[in-house]
Amino acid sequence: MNTLKVGDKAPNFTALDEQGNSISLGDFIGKKLVVFFYPKANTPTCTVESCNLSDNYKLLTDKGYEVIGVSADSQKAQANFKKKYKFPYPLIADIDKEVINAFGVWGPKKFMGRTFDGIHRITFVIDETGSIIKVIDDVKAKNHASQILE
Repeated sequence: MNTLKVGDKAPNFTALDEQGNSISLGDFIGKKLVVFFYPKANTPTCTVESCNLSDNYKLLTDKGYEVIGVSADSQKAQANFKKKYKFPYPLIADIDKEVINAFGVWGPKKFMGRTFDGIHRITFVIDETGSIIKVIDDVKAKNHASQILE
């Protein structure tokens, strides 16, 4: 796994969100952007993390951040997840894993003694010029917004 690091330029991705809208990194030039990757919509930890960012969305936007969630779920799964919890930010349905691979968050994981490939829960904070200024690879789902803001 070759995860992007602080100082790297964020990949100039274009992908579809849960509504089929095209989202590109270029849409956010001049703004700070939080891109958080999560393994699967509607699973316990992913829900806690996503809800924490939603609950703190106004605080994040007041500090100048835009937020995007990314997983390999289908548009339908992402749309259901967003609707169920009323998330104010877009969720990218990266079923082909293009954005996931571009950021380097796909790789071997261990769970209950078993090893498999999957999405690592990692968040990238990108500055106004498209450079990565923070990488959070030890995400605390219940306090994720405060990790971004510290």
